[in-house]
Amino acid sequence: MDTRYGHLQQAAKDHLWMHFTRHSTYDDAEVPVIVRGEGAYIWDSHGKRYLDALAGLFVSQLGHGREDLADAAAAQAKELAFMPLWSYAHPKAIELAQRVAGYAPGDLNRVFFTSGGGEAVESAWKLAKNYFKLTGKPMKHKVVSRAISYHGTTQGALSITGLPALKQQFEPLVPSTFRVPNTNIYRAPIHGDDPEAFGRWAADQIAVAIENEGPDTVAAVFLEPVQNAGGCFPPPPGYFQRVREICDEYDVLLVSDEVICAFGRLGHMFGADRYGYQPDIITCAKGITSGYAPLGAMIATDRLMAPFLEGTNSFAHGYTFGGHPVSAAVAMANLDAFENEGILQHVRDNEGAFRSTLERLLDLPIVGDVRGDGFFYGIELVKDKETKQSFNEAESEKLLRGYLSKALYDEGLYCRADDRGDPVVQLSPPLICTQEHFDEIEQILRVVLDKAWSLL
Repeated sequence: MDTRYGHLQQAAKDHLWMHFTRHSTYDDAEVPVIVRGEGAYIWDSHGKRYLDALAGLFVSQLGHGREDLADAAAAQAKELAFMPLWSYAHPKAIELAQRVAGYAPGDLNRVFFTSGGGEAVESAWKLAKNYFKLTGKPMKHKVVSRAISYHGTTQGALSITGLPALKQQFEPLVPSTFRVPNTNIYRAPIHGDDPEAFGRWAADQIAVAIENEGPDTVAAVFLEPVQNAGGCFPPPPGYFQRVREICDEYDVLLVSDEVICAFGRLGHMFGADRYGYQPDIITCAKGITSGYAPLGAMIATDRLMAPFLEGTNSFAHGYTFGGHPVSAAVAMANLDAFENEGILQHVRDNEGAFRSTLERLLDLPIVGDVRGDGFFYGIELVKDKETKQSFNEAESEKLLRGYLSKALYDEGLYCRADDRGDPVVQLSPPLICTQEHFDEIEQILRVVLDKAWSLL
């Protein structure tokens, strides 16, 4: 280990409480310490290089080591380091709100800044309830979301999340959320050979859920353009168009949760643009700053803002660091780079190559499905390709945590081996990546997955 970092191991074990981490893993092992990044790569405290194939956590759109973003942060901190948006404004928040509204589809013109994605989701649910109370429909408060979906860890966002194992330790949570099927056509319970019919069926289950709960009690539907948890489920053709019809019919708000999918992950500023639908609210975070500073946002339509522009009404909600001046300045520089460097077009030009490179892995007996869009893919692992038989809980534990996660990392690939749903490997590389990076990802995956199959 580099002598500069030798003191950190014991300090990490004694004091740092890591997120979503089994700390017993490090009883007899080192805590991995990542010390720097450049482009699509990161380095640990031993000087070993890894391809960052998860963009940190679906965040680092422009890659690591960008001096322009760092300089923007430093310049803003010198000028105005902090000012909250509670009844006051500052230039960078105003400029960024105008810019984000300009990118957003339709009349999504009102930008409410948060510190991150979970807070954006929390804000959207609170706005939905508040809006209907102010407009004469006070019973509308319930939320519909999809099975195996992930929307955040705050009490409200976790309640909307569709992952029982993630929720049980924290229950009781906020009541009044309900689940509908997701769009995993690989395991479609019906119409598996007809994507359009499957999409129509999956969307119609939202109408069934609204009817079951009572349309006068349902406020919003929360959906990701491509569902992350479970391993990147894109929408079937016509799915979101049918969801929009249902939401209009029942006066239910369509919330497009784009914490991962916004800002280029799918080759567009917003996933709603990619799939051609109009949300009432977009929640976003992560890629808005490429991770160089924390920032999230809830973007709402003019209609949803209207009641708050009257009389003594106000949205009694906010965050100390929402729209932080330094974060807003970084976001502006990040979006400048998106435009100046043609990042969205780069993703659209290269997404086919990324897909076809990953699809080479379908010749492995353990790879059942490769799915996703843009620079956002999941590879589902199976025990039997013919029957699509998955691994049981003990096998998943052995496969993912016992072998795959560490083996991929040891081979120089930082990604996610996950079993929220069926076992998958998730890939979300920086948007600057090219064929050489795709090949490196495929080659490392091939070696490790081949070995995993032989071990099983």
